[in-house]
Amino acid sequence: MPDPENSRNSSWMRNPPGIVRSLFRRRVDLVISPKKREQRRQKVEAKRARAAAPHVVEYFHQLDDPYSHLAAQTLSRFADRYGIELRVHLIPATGGSSQPELEKLEIWARREAELIAPYNGLAFDPSWPVLPDQDLQSKAADYLARLSSAERIAQLPAISAALWSGEADAIPAGDGDGTSALTEGGARLKQLNHYSGAMFYYGGEWYWGIDRLFYLEQRFRDLGVAQGEAVGANAPYIAPRPPIDVSGIDATDLRLDFFPSINSPYTAIIYDKVIEVKDACGIQFHHKPVLPMVMRGVPAPRPKVEYIVFDTKREGEFLGVPFGPMLTPIGDPTRNTYAMFEWAAAQGKDVALMSSLLKNSFANGIGIHTEKGMRNGVEAAGLDWSEAKTFLNTDAWKPVISKHQEEMIEGLGLWGVPSMKISGPDGEPDIAVWGQDRLWLIAAEIRRRGKPAS
Repeated sequence: MPDPENSRNSSWMRNPPGIVRSLFRRRVDLVISPKKREQRRQKVEAKRARAAAPHVVEYFHQLDDPYSHLAAQTLSRFADRYGIELRVHLIPATGGSSQPELEKLEIWARREAELIAPYNGLAFDPSWPVLPDQDLQSKAADYLARLSSAERIAQLPAISAALWSGEADAIPAGDGDGTSALTEGGARLKQLNHYSGAMFYYGGEWYWGIDRLFYLEQRFRDLGVAQGEAVGANAPYIAPRPPIDVSGIDATDLRLDFFPSINSPYTAIIYDKVIEVKDACGIQFHHKPVLPMVMRGVPAPRPKVEYIVFDTKREGEFLGVPFGPMLTPIGDPTRNTYAMFEWAAAQGKDVALMSSLLKNSFANGIGIHTEKGMRNGVEAAGLDWSEAKTFLNTDAWKPVISKHQEEMIEGLGLWGVPSMKISGPDGEPDIAVWGQDRLWLIAAEIRRRGKPAS
């Protein structure tokens, strides 16, 4: 059901007044400011230098998390390459408001880890289950609990592989207190205001697993911290982000279903890139906007929101896409955008409308909660404002958006945005992905499945 009235989120979260939007913008501006980020980093390094302390990175390993298994395979090389002190914590799954769809996340993470592992030279066996055996998790935790961080770094890849493959004999019996180790690690994660496994923490910033490790590598390169391997300016990262490249490919026999949200920072920075991929290869494109998670009743705790906007900023910088200043289009601006969607699509301008309104909301700081801001975005998309106004504050959009959401959530098992599904040719399984940082995987599948362009 789109836009439920009995949402777990308060009305001001789902449809905030203008003053709340402005206050939120100010907070986001501080979080994503490159100047503030650099100042924070300088303070961290100055404090560390005064104390003659090493570069300490904290890594949080979740035994039943597939992303943690992938990250574990990089720890030794990462620590050796940069000569850092890497402290390894064991944590349980957070769940709760930070991971409200935990069962779906477990299924999705298992599936995705298998998809992305080969692109990074890592292993995740297709035969492994959604979750490793609980008794084996306890055994592994008891063994790892008694080890130092250096010993954990060395042994985690093998212990984790044995855990996921169910090889009980390959996990030594341990006399450590795994329950206490998990509790302590979870408490440290919470103290540092995060909620997820496979996370690296250094100097006030978070880096998620192999997908964000290259950002942390670059931070250390900028600091001139490297030893062992020669790490030049152009040396490959341990887990580099694959390129988004469909050049020379004819994908007219393939289909791409795209599920964006008008209130998603991650959607905002990847939206035009998705359209560029679509246009470059001629893939059949199906545009299926969905409601923001907050308007679907999914909670948005402050630490999670702040991490998302911080992460979106650096992802935008990597992609060369502006992000900020932003004024959230949650609530009525979202409803009115979707109320115009089918009308814009009939004119072949649904993409232009979404692109224009995303830019206003997340890059230009133009609030589409005002008539002036909405009109600016509508007219920039080449649409007539006087006609557009007739669709505002109507409900005809709800069945369409509801259908998109059912397909994404129930059909694909995904709940976040942006989500994408590639289909075809006959005989190939559909592949669905979630996140702006998975467009490279869609591009890789298009290259593999498509034909050389004539």
